Amino acid sequence: MCNADGRLHSEDEYGKEDYSDFALWKGWKEEDGPNRWESPWGPGRPGWHIECSAMSMHYLGESYDVHSGGVDLVFPHHENEIAQSEGATGKPFARHWFHPTHLRVEGQKMSKSLGNLYTLDDIRAKGFSPEELRYVLISGHFRQPLNFTWDSLHAARSALQRLQKFRAKLCPNSSAVQDPVGESVSGFGIWEPVMEALADDLNAAQALGRLFTLLPQAESSLSADPAQRETLLEGFDRVMFAFGLKLDAPAVQEVSVEVPEEVRALAEERWQAKQSRDWAKADTLRGELASKGWIVKDAKDGYSLSHAAG
Repeated sequence: MCNADGRLHSEDEYGKEDYSDFALWKGWKEEDGPNRWESPWGPGRPGWHIECSAMSMHYLGESYDVHSGGVDLVFPHHENEIAQSEGATGKPFARHWFHPTHLRVEGQKMSKSLGNLYTLDDIRAKGFSPEELRYVLISGHFRQPLNFTWDSLHAARSALQRLQKFRAKLCPNSSAVQDPVGESVSGFGIWEPVMEALADDLNAAQALGRLFTLLPQAESSLSADPAQRETLLEGFDRVMFAFGLKLDAPAVQEVSVEVPEEVRALAEERWQAKQSRDWAKADTLRGELASKGWIVKDAKDGYSLSHAAG
């Protein structure tokens, strides 16, 4: 049973004198096997909550800036961490808490039983880069569930290449800004609208939307004087730094390669399947192309092929 704010309040759920009690130390049971340590209270092991307090304090100190975790951990885990940590030290535990909602895969919950649990190695084996995955993960608001699909990675690749092309037009031979700190950022053109969105509950999705809305306007001013171009470039690089995106990463660069005849045939077969509205066959052929390291992008009057970066 739950009360108005969704918390469990059944004493039977915990088996404690008070339903809000939680264990700092669990006595050893035979089924625990070798997981036991001696203590003044007898052999046992730390409770679930206290191990996290111990690890974070060991590496970050008794008080630190940001503690993150899934929204499902707000109660009881994080509330219990706060209670035990501040009770032990008398100091604030974490100054800010960041609770993203769950990641879904193709509209379903990630689960081994469903066969949709992907690791970073799985994504890399498909030819996608860390930058592309990072872009997917920041493309939605952290308070809303994010639906991961392979198509979203394809879209991320296109978006990153669009950003790379813009930067190349700005200043082809300039390296990206490494230091995110400057005396003033008010004149950087695109910096303020993007950062305003990020300052609004870390709305990265809106920030990216504003960035792409501003790109055409910025491109139209590329003929401006060198000082203005340099200012725009610096603002753009600082925005990329804020997003944690490295546009000079190899996987972001487009590479012109010869398309094997077998791949062209599969792509053409897929296009014909789409024209016949045989969506299942088209999806199967898209997957077959992806397994061979090729990405197909549909347009109104045809399609294009690009090789997935390794």
